[in-house]
Amino acid sequence: NESKVDVAHEATVGKIGDEDIFYLQSRGLDDDDAKQMIVSGFIEPITEELPIEYAVELNRLVELEMEGSLG
Repeated sequence: NESKVDVAHEATVGKIGDEDIFYLQSRGLDDDDAKQMIVSGFIEPITEELPIEYAVELNRLVELEMEGSLG
């Protein structure tokens, strides 16, 4: 009900949990596929709201960023 409001959002970035990676590896995924699945699951709610062309491009960009950067 206020006319002058400031809204902010902060995001953090952290390491993917070793336990999460281990769990997916124990189900047959390799290290890179496990990390990709975790990140994809995190951004899925965002990509579901985008038109398909943009969602596909976002997924490609995320995949390219992850190549060799996680370890």
